Amino acid sequence: MLMTQETRVLTTRHEWLIRAAIITATGVCVILILGPSTRETVGGAAVTLMLLLVFLKVPIGIALTAPGVLGLYGLYGPAAATSLLGRLPYDTVASWELSVIPMFIFMGVLLWRAGVTQRVYSAARGLIGWMPGGLAVVTNGAGAGLAAVSGTTVGTVHALARIGVPEMLRAGYDRRLAVGSTIVAGLPGQVIPPSIFLVIYAGLAQVPVGQQLIAGVVPGLLMAAFFALTVIAICTARPQLAGVRTGSSRDRFRARELRTAATLWPLPTLIVLVLGGMYTGAVTVTEAGAVGALGATLLALWYQRKDQPWQKVATATTDTLKSVGTIFFLFIGAMALARVLSVSGIGPGFARWVGDMGFTRIEFLLIILVTFVIMGMFMDPLSIMLLTVPLLIPVVAELGISPLWFGVFVVILAEVAIITPPVGVLAFIVHDLVKDPDVSLGQRITLGDVFRGIALFLPAIAVLCVVLIAAPGLATFLPSHM
Repeated sequence: MLMTQETRVLTTRHEWLIRAAIITATGVCVILILGPSTRETVGGAAVTLMLLLVFLKVPIGIALTAPGVLGLYGLYGPAAATSLLGRLPYDTVASWELSVIPMFIFMGVLLWRAGVTQRVYSAARGLIGWMPGGLAVVTNGAGAGLAAVSGTTVGTVHALARIGVPEMLRAGYDRRLAVGSTIVAGLPGQVIPPSIFLVIYAGLAQVPVGQQLIAGVVPGLLMAAFFALTVIAICTARPQLAGVRTGSSRDRFRARELRTAATLWPLPTLIVLVLGGMYTGAVTVTEAGAVGALGATLLALWYQRKDQPWQKVATATTDTLKSVGTIFFLFIGAMALARVLSVSGIGPGFARWVGDMGFTRIEFLLIILVTFVIMGMFMDPLSIMLLTVPLLIPVVAELGISPLWFGVFVVILAEVAIITPPVGVLAFIVHDLVKDPDVSLGQRITLGDVFRGIALFLPAIAVLCVVLIAAPGLATFLPSHM
């Protein structure tokens, strides 16, 4: 007992020492920014200050905005900082193309509130649940479709875990396969359009939103296919990992789920209209978002016609406003920091440094991959993108990498970063969720089980990254023919 108390005291003391060191370093950065320093010193101190604020768990929007404002103040005085605060928020978010973000978010939230999540899962189960590892494949397919319209991987996986994990455990699936397939299920959804992350990247990189969204179609479908093939291969090699329904009960379940699938035809029709309209040029990106939002509203009113449909619409509207406010605040902060990186010479200087180091395209991309995995230990995908993309875009241009292809690659890495050991944020979220006996059916699912389940799918992700690096045309082919 005494040793335990001493250990706790030492741990607390070490935590205070680390926090004191970070706070001291933060003060030094502020002094460097506001003092008589060179442009490069101000830019470097601003980037360091941003990282320190993140470590101190300051909200990421403030951690991005504060160094940007202080950096301009240190470089050009109070007039520049005042001008930034007065004009940047409006100039950043008052973009016609970015207006698609609230529409995509509203479409996804409304479909989730209307109970489409459970309907899609049940329908997919009736269509493809018969194959080896069918329920895991169903979870993967449903996740790709739902995340594509929801705009949030965490929300999609959270919803699927409550449905898919108990279903697979009840059917006799190994707990690691059940949890792992659920966690990776939402990853393709942020690559397959409509994707909020691709829209945000397009704004940061200043590339056409429509082309950036279409660039994610083939890589996103490949990711979903690779995950499905992984499940099928595992369950074919080791059938004991997947339970199988037998007899007439399976037939009754499948018949019921096929009837559910027949009622869901408006949802894929809506997705085809949105994507097809953008690809053919029949509608602009913003108009496609409006079509999706209108279609989601009509579907929600129909599916929930007996259960307060307008209440669902009102709740989805409130949720959308909260999400949009958060995203736009982060976006404003990223643009403020990008402004400092540009005027201080840090951004162009970093690009020149990479060129002087002689990194090849593949070496640069491997460095980015490792960096994103490390950042994924303590940050969400959107924050990772907002912190890195403004700094990396000049380098991408120097190395001759297509910004459309790089956008897809960055979104994939940012999504993968939050599931990889040792500290994948999404892994901890799902582990906390499966502590609920209603989800785990009373089985004990440890954090080690969660990470081992994720590890089953890491080879598929590695193969996908290699394929994309070797064949960049997979992402650029469709946009070039729009």
